[in-house]
Amino acid sequence: MTGITQIFQAFVAPSIFVSATALLILSINVRLMGIVSRLRQFVHAKHDAAKNGREQQASAYDTQIQLVEQRAELIRRCFLMALASLAGTITSCLLLGLGLYWRDAGFVAVIVFVAAMICLLVATSYYVREVRVALTSVQQESRDQRFMDLATAPEDRNRNVDAV
Repeated sequence: MTGITQIFQAFVAPSIFVSATALLILSINVRLMGIVSRLRQFVHAKHDAAKNGREQQASAYDTQIQLVEQRAELIRRCFLMALASLAGTITSCLLLGLGLYWRDAGFVAVIVFVAAMICLLVATSYYVREVRVALTSVQQESRDQRFMDLATAPEDRNRNVDAV
C-alpha cells in the first residue's frame, strides 16, 4: 500500500503544473486564433482595396499585416514552448513514478522537470512580449490616414456613418 501512496505523492507536484500549463495553452490558443482571424481580415481587405483601385489603403494594410504577423510569430513561439513544457511535465510525472522502482529515473525526472519549467518561463516571456505589442496595430490603424477613403466626399462619409 505504501508503494501506491508514494506513486500518487510523486505525481501530485508535477500534475499541478500540468493543469496550470494546460490552462495557459488554452489561453494562448484563443489568442492565436484571434490573431489569425485578424490577419485573414487584413489580407482580404488588402485584396479588396487593391482590386478596387485603392492603392494607398492597400499599402496601409501591408503595414498592418506585418505587425499582426510579428504578433502571430511571438504567440506561435509561446505556444510551442508551452507545449514543450507540458510534455516535459508529463514526462517528469511518469519518471517520478518509475523512480520508485528505478532510482536513476527520479534524478532524470528532476532534470526533465527543471527543463520543462525553463520552457514555461520562455513561453511566458513570449506571451508578455506579445501582450506588450498587442495594441500597436490598432493604434497604428487609428493614426494612419491611408485607411480613409479619400475619394469619398466628407458629406458622403458622414451620411454613411449616420446610416449605421
